[in-house]
Formats: sequence, structure tokens, C-alpha cells
Amino acid sequence: MNPALWISKTGLAAQDRQMSIISNNLANVNTVGFKRDRVSFEDLFYHIEKQPGALSDQQNTLPSGMQVGSGVRITGTQKVFTPGNYQTTNQALDLAIVGNGFFQVTMPDGTAGYTRNGQFHLNTDGTIVTAAGQPVEPNIDVPADATSLTISEDGRVMASIPGQVDPIELGQMTLVSFVNPAGLEAKGGNIYIQSAASGDPIEGAAGTEGLGNIKQYTLETSNVTVVEELVNMISVQRAYEMNSKVISATDQMLQFANQTL
Repeated sequence: MNPALWISKTGLAAQDRQMSIISNNLANVNTVGFKRDRVSFEDLFYHIEKQPGALSDQQNTLPSGMQVGSGVRITGTQKVFTPGNYQTTNQALDLAIVGNGFFQVTMPDGTAGYTRNGQFHLNTDGTIVTAAGQPVEPNIDVPADATSLTISEDGRVMASIPGQVDPIELGQMTLVSFVNPAGLEAKGGNIYIQSAASGDPIEGAAGTEGLGNIKQYTLETSNVTVVEELVNMISVQRAYEMNSKVISATDQMLQFANQTL
């Protein structure tokens, strides 16, 4: 295959994959706690036809040589854990983490999952759970006759009970942090799980050990910036078009060469 055709093919594949990442970001612009992805590129190996610094004659050396690249590829994607905007609600179980950290939930298989989505609910047992029914760790059960819930910035959950003057403490929510949160594995459903790259979870009370505070009646919105994603989309589209034009131009050159032979 003509090298220019192959190089352009790698460019088309890379830009197509980046467009998929951008479309996923835009699709989740209203997903609570969603963190946008960004793409990392790298150039492929080079054909060294003339080594830089090699002798060009008995007295002189080549200043740059001749190195011909073979295209581009995507090396990976990275979650960008910058904070989103904060939206005030009127739901007592809408919680946002202001700062670093994740809520910890129990997955169906018993393993731990982590999320920034604090849009919680009560199940039939009165346990605080996610929208998918995953219990928040540590488990906190709310009495059926509780009239109101108050969750402090450090995660203490208090409930007002009819007939009692003072609210009762039901438990304390804890947060979890990681040395490398970008290394967490995204499972969908606003859930991340630990990976070898993320490091071990570090659990603690909100507001301690570098963890953020918990804000009640608040949700953290997606950190996707629509204008930025649209600009990136236009840039990807133009790059895709240019790679397509290189294929067309190379094809015309090959046709001309065949006709002249």
C-alpha cells in the first residue's frame, strides 16, 4: 500500500474515534456527576532512511537526516475530574461533593463502586440507595416515621422523629479518594471501580484528609462544556476532511503514474 494512503487511513481512524468520545461527552451534558473524557494521541514509529548526525561525506554530517512517520493512533482516554457546576434542589437526599472524593456504594456482586452522582433515594427498607438501588456505604437506614433529614457537611445524617425534641443521628456518610482518580475504570451508570492504575481507596470523613465537604440539597452537574466540545468537534471534522483529501490526492497521483507508464 502507498505510504500516504496508510498514513491517511490511520488519521481517519483516530479522528473517527475522537468524534465518538466527543459525542459521548455531549450526550452526557445533563448527566449528574458525569466527567468528560479527553483523548491522547501519539505518532507511530518512524522509518529512518538517513540517520541524523550520520556522515554525508568524509568531513560533514547530516544535520537532521531523513525520518518518515507512519501515522497516528489513540493511546487512550482520560477522565477529567474537574468539578462541574452546582445546582440547588429541594430534595433532602440530593448531595454534592464540594472538592475531592467519591461516594462509595455496594455493587450487586458485593464489590465496591464509586460515584460522584449524589442523587440518592430511599428503598423499601428505608436504606439510602442510588437510582439503580445500590446501597450507599456505610449503610444508613432512615426510620419510616422520620419527618425530615439533615446531612451535615462532614456527612452526619440526622433525622427528626415525631414526639422527640432532639433529632437522632442515623450514621455518617464517608467519602473515598484515590491517588490517581483518572485511573478508575468507568462501568457506566455513573459508577467507577478500582483498577491497578487508580491505587487503593482512601476512606475518611468529609472535610478531612483532603476530602471535600458534602452539600445537601445540591447536585453536581456534568463538567462538559458544550461550546468547548463543539469547537473540538469542528476541529475533528476538519482534520477528517483533510485526511480524506490526502487519500483522494494520492489516488489521483497513482492514476497519473499508471497512465504515464
